Amino acid sequence: MPRARSGKPTHRRHKAVLDLTKGHRGKRHNLYARAHDSMLHALHYAYCHRRERKGDFRRLWIIRINAAARANGLSYSELMASLKKSNIKLNRKILAEMTVNSPEDFANLVSSAKMN
Repeated sequence: MPRARSGKPTHRRHKAVLDLTKGHRGKRHNLYARAHDSMLHALHYAYCHRRERKGDFRRLWIIRINAAARANGLSYSELMASLKKSNIKLNRKILAEMTVNSPEDFANLVSSAKMN
């Protein structure tokens, strides 16, 4: 009886790993063992950084809102406090988009928040 080597399934599995590591550098994209390690690291980084991206965007939005608020005579914290006090419920993403796309609307929002 010949020895069963599981040729096709193993070949498919290896090919899938090598396809995932297509853009990797050096032996990391053409030797299976190195490619497998490289793939595991890459997938781990992708998983972690999907979560980090949320914080990165929040920081970006806060920076944009702060710059626009200071141009209108308030700091970021003063603006957010006055928006909350005047019961204007806009999230940071929308506020940051307003600062970039329609600064005059943002200035009107700041002035209405200042009055309260």
